[in-house]
Amino acid sequence: MYYPAEFVFASSYLNRTFATVNTMLLITSSLTITLAIRSAKLGDRAAVIRNLLITAALASAFMVVKGFEYNNDFEERYVAGAPFRVEYDKAVTKLAPLSDADAAKFVKDNHANKHPEIQHWAAQLALHNREGVGHGALDPGKVQLFLCFYYIMTGIHGIHIIIGIGCILWVAWEAWRGTVPPENYSTVEVVSLYWHLVDAIWLFLMPLLYLAGAGAHH
Repeated sequence: MYYPAEFVFASSYLNRTFATVNTMLLITSSLTITLAIRSAKLGDRAAVIRNLLITAALASAFMVVKGFEYNNDFEERYVAGAPFRVEYDKAVTKLAPLSDADAAKFVKDNHANKHPEIQHWAAQLALHNREGVGHGALDPGKVQLFLCFYYIMTGIHGIHIIIGIGCILWVAWEAWRGTVPPENYSTVEVVSLYWHLVDAIWLFLMPLLYLAGAGAHH
Protein backbone atom coordinates (compact mmCIF):
# COMPACT_ATOMS: atom_id res chain seq x y z
CA MET A 1 0.00 0.00 0.00
CA TYR A 2 1.28 3.47 -0.85
CA TYR A 3 1.31 5.95 2.06
CA PRO A 4 0.21 3.38 4.66
CA ALA A 5 0.61 5.71 7.65
CA GLU A 6 -1.55 8.43 6.12
CA PHE A 7 -4.18 5.95 4.92
CA VAL A 8 -4.37 4.28 8.35
CA PHE A 9 -4.83 7.67 9.98
CA ALA A 10 -7.49 8.77 7.49
CA SER A 11 -9.38 5.49 7.77
CA SER A 12 -9.43 5.67 11.56
CA TYR A 13 -11.64 8.77 11.46
CA LEU A 14 -14.33 7.29 9.23
CA ASN A 15 -17.54 6.30 11.00
CA ARG A 16 -17.52 2.51 11.37
CA THR A 17 -20.92 2.49 13.08
CA PHE A 18 -22.62 3.80 9.95
CA ALA A 19 -20.59 1.38 7.83
CA THR A 20 -21.54 -1.60 10.00
CA VAL A 21 -25.24 -0.72 9.88
CA ASN A 22 -25.05 -0.40 6.10
CA THR A 23 -23.26 -3.72 5.81
CA MET A 24 -26.04 -5.45 7.73
CA LEU A 25 -28.67 -3.74 5.56
CA LEU A 26 -27.07 -4.98 2.35
CA ILE A 27 -26.49 -8.51 3.64
CA THR A 28 -30.15 -8.69 4.63
CA SER A 29 -31.20 -7.32 1.24
CA SER A 30 -29.27 -10.13 -0.46
CA LEU A 31 -31.37 -12.59 1.53
CA THR A 32 -34.68 -10.93 0.67
CA ILE A 33 -33.98 -10.73 -3.05
CA THR A 34 -32.98 -14.42 -3.00
CA LEU A 35 -36.31 -15.17 -1.35
CA ALA A 36 -37.96 -13.21 -4.17
CA ILE A 37 -36.38 -15.59 -6.71
CA ARG A 38 -37.69 -18.59 -4.78
CA SER A 39 -41.15 -17.05 -4.60
CA ALA A 40 -41.09 -16.38 -8.34
CA LYS A 41 -40.22 -20.02 -9.03
CA LEU A 42 -43.15 -21.11 -6.86
CA GLY A 43 -45.52 -18.69 -8.54
CA ASP A 44 -46.23 -16.81 -5.30
CA ARG A 45 -46.74 -13.35 -6.74
CA ALA A 46 -47.55 -11.68 -3.41
CA ALA A 47 -44.33 -13.00 -1.87
CA VAL A 48 -42.32 -11.86 -4.90
CA ILE A 49 -43.66 -8.34 -4.57
CA ARG A 50 -43.24 -8.31 -0.80
CA ASN A 51 -39.62 -9.50 -0.89
CA LEU A 52 -38.70 -7.11 -3.68
CA LEU A 53 -40.23 -4.17 -1.85
CA ILE A 54 -38.39 -5.15 1.34
CA THR A 55 -35.16 -5.30 -0.67
CA ALA A 56 -35.82 -1.85 -2.13
CA ALA A 57 -36.61 -0.52 1.35
CA LEU A 58 -33.35 -1.91 2.74
CA ALA A 59 -31.44 -0.38 -0.17
CA SER A 60 -33.14 2.95 0.43
CA ALA A 61 -32.23 2.73 4.11
CA PHE A 62 -28.62 2.18 3.04
CA MET A 63 -28.69 5.44 1.10
CA VAL A 64 -30.30 7.29 4.02
CA VAL A 65 -27.57 6.07 6.38
CA LYS A 66 -24.91 6.98 3.82
CA GLY A 67 -26.46 10.44 3.59
CA PHE A 68 -26.20 10.87 7.36
CA GLU A 69 -22.60 9.68 7.19
CA TYR A 70 -21.69 12.15 4.44
CA ASN A 71 -23.42 14.94 6.37
CA ASN A 72 -21.43 14.03 9.47
CA ASP A 73 -18.19 14.07 7.46
CA PHE A 74 -18.99 17.46 5.97
CA GLU A 75 -19.89 18.91 9.38
CA GLU A 76 -16.50 17.73 10.64
CA ARG A 77 -14.86 19.22 7.52
CA TYR A 78 -13.43 15.80 6.79
CA VAL A 79 -13.47 16.50 3.08
CA ALA A 80 -10.48 16.83 0.77
CA GLY A 81 -9.82 20.38 -0.40
CA ALA A 82 -10.50 23.73 1.22
CA PRO A 83 -12.55 22.44 4.21
CA PHE A 84 -9.73 20.07 5.17
CA ARG A 85 -6.96 22.63 4.72
CA VAL A 86 -8.76 25.37 6.66
CA GLU A 87 -9.48 23.10 9.63
CA TYR A 88 -5.98 21.63 9.67
CA ASP A 89 -4.33 25.06 9.43
CA LYS A 90 -6.51 26.25 12.32
CA ALA A 91 -5.29 23.32 14.41
CA VAL A 92 -1.65 23.99 13.55
CA THR A 93 -2.05 27.67 14.47
CA LYS A 94 -3.75 26.78 17.75
CA LEU A 95 -1.03 24.35 18.85
CA ALA A 96 1.97 26.34 17.62
CA PRO A 97 2.47 28.60 20.70
CA LEU A 98 1.80 25.81 23.21
CA SER A 99 4.39 23.65 24.90
CA ASP A 100 4.38 19.95 24.04
CA ALA A 101 2.60 19.11 27.30
CA ASP A 102 0.02 21.86 26.86
CA ALA A 103 -0.58 20.88 23.24
CA ALA A 104 -1.18 17.26 24.23
CA LYS A 105 -3.54 18.37 27.03
CA PHE A 106 -5.47 20.64 24.66
CA VAL A 107 -5.96 17.82 22.15
CA LYS A 108 -7.09 15.44 24.90
CA ASP A 109 -9.58 17.96 26.32
CA ASN A 110 -10.73 18.92 22.84
CA HIS A 111 -11.37 15.27 22.01
CA ALA A 112 -13.54 14.87 25.11
CA ASN A 113 -15.65 17.89 24.15
CA LYS A 114 -18.90 17.17 22.30
CA HIS A 115 -18.55 20.57 20.64
CA PRO A 116 -14.80 20.75 20.01
CA GLU A 117 -13.05 23.99 19.20
CA ILE A 118 -11.16 22.10 16.50
CA GLN A 119 -12.33 18.92 14.80
CA HIS A 120 -10.79 15.85 16.43
CA TRP A 121 -9.01 14.60 13.31
CA ALA A 122 -7.40 18.00 12.67
CA ALA A 123 -6.21 18.42 16.25
CA GLN A 124 -4.77 14.91 16.30
CA LEU A 125 -3.05 15.33 12.93
CA ALA A 126 -1.54 18.66 13.97
CA LEU A 127 -0.34 17.17 17.26
CA HIS A 128 1.15 14.14 15.52
CA ASN A 129 3.04 16.30 13.04
CA ARG A 130 4.24 18.53 15.85
CA GLU A 131 5.64 15.51 17.69
CA GLY A 132 6.82 13.65 14.62
CA VAL A 133 8.42 16.37 12.53
CA GLY A 134 10.57 14.70 9.92
CA HIS A 135 10.39 10.98 9.38
CA GLY A 136 7.29 10.39 11.51
CA ALA A 137 5.19 13.26 10.17
CA LEU A 138 2.00 12.58 8.21
CA ASP A 139 1.50 14.39 4.92
CA PRO A 140 -1.92 16.13 4.99
CA GLY A 141 -2.04 15.91 1.20
CA LYS A 142 -1.82 12.13 1.32
CA VAL A 143 -4.52 11.99 3.99
CA GLN A 144 -6.69 13.96 1.57
CA LEU A 145 -5.79 11.50 -1.20
CA PHE A 146 -7.39 8.74 0.87
CA LEU A 147 -10.48 10.89 1.34
CA CYS A 148 -10.67 11.36 -2.44
CA PHE A 149 -10.64 7.57 -2.87
CA TYR A 150 -13.28 7.24 -0.14
CA TYR A 151 -15.73 9.69 -1.67
CA ILE A 152 -15.20 8.53 -5.25
CA MET A 153 -15.59 4.83 -4.50
CA THR A 154 -18.52 5.15 -2.10
CA GLY A 155 -20.15 7.70 -4.40
CA ILE A 156 -19.95 5.43 -7.45
CA HIS A 157 -21.23 2.56 -5.34
CA GLY A 158 -24.13 4.74 -4.19
CA ILE A 159 -25.05 5.46 -7.81
CA HIS A 160 -25.20 1.73 -8.47
CA ILE A 161 -27.40 1.29 -5.39
CA ILE A 162 -29.85 3.85 -6.79
CA ILE A 163 -29.87 2.08 -10.17
CA GLY A 164 -30.50 -1.19 -8.36
CA ILE A 165 -33.44 0.28 -6.46
CA GLY A 166 -34.96 1.37 -9.76
CA CYS A 167 -34.52 -2.09 -11.28
CA ILE A 168 -35.98 -3.82 -8.22
CA LEU A 169 -39.02 -1.54 -8.18
CA TRP A 170 -39.52 -2.13 -11.91
CA VAL A 171 -39.54 -5.91 -11.41
CA ALA A 172 -41.93 -5.51 -8.46
CA TRP A 173 -44.23 -3.49 -10.73
CA GLU A 174 -44.04 -6.16 -13.43
CA ALA A 175 -44.82 -8.83 -10.84
CA TRP A 176 -47.83 -6.83 -9.67
CA ARG A 177 -49.03 -6.68 -13.28
CA GLY A 178 -48.69 -10.44 -13.50
CA THR A 179 -45.96 -10.47 -16.14
CA VAL A 180 -43.49 -12.52 -14.08
CA PRO A 181 -44.94 -16.06 -14.18
CA PRO A 182 -42.98 -19.02 -12.72
CA GLU A 183 -41.56 -19.90 -16.14
CA ASN A 184 -40.18 -16.35 -16.40
CA TYR A 185 -38.55 -16.15 -12.96
CA SER A 186 -35.24 -15.36 -14.69
CA THR A 187 -36.34 -11.70 -14.79
CA VAL A 188 -36.06 -11.59 -11.01
CA GLU A 189 -32.89 -13.66 -11.09
CA VAL A 190 -31.09 -11.29 -13.49
CA VAL A 191 -31.86 -8.29 -11.30
CA SER A 192 -30.74 -10.26 -8.26
CA LEU A 193 -27.38 -10.97 -9.91
CA TYR A 194 -26.83 -7.25 -10.34
CA TRP A 195 -27.86 -6.67 -6.74
CA HIS A 196 -25.54 -9.36 -5.39
CA LEU A 197 -22.71 -7.71 -7.36
CA VAL A 198 -23.48 -4.35 -5.74
CA ASP A 199 -23.50 -6.03 -2.33
CA ALA A 200 -20.22 -7.83 -3.04
CA ILE A 201 -18.55 -4.55 -4.02
CA TRP A 202 -19.59 -3.05 -0.69
CA LEU A 203 -18.19 -6.05 1.17
CA PHE A 204 -14.89 -5.25 -0.57
CA LEU A 205 -15.05 -1.50 0.08
CA MET A 206 -16.02 -1.77 3.74
CA PRO A 207 -12.79 -3.38 5.01
CA LEU A 208 -10.66 -1.56 2.44
CA LEU A 209 -11.84 1.89 3.52
CA TYR A 210 -13.12 1.55 7.07
CA LEU A 211 -10.92 -1.12 8.65
CA ALA A 212 -7.51 0.02 7.41
CA GLY A 213 -7.19 2.14 10.54
CA ALA A 214 -9.00 -0.20 12.92
CA GLY A 215 -5.92 -0.66 15.08
CA ALA A 216 -4.96 3.01 15.18
CA HIS A 217 -4.74 4.70 18.57
CA HIS A 218 -5.24 8.40 19.13
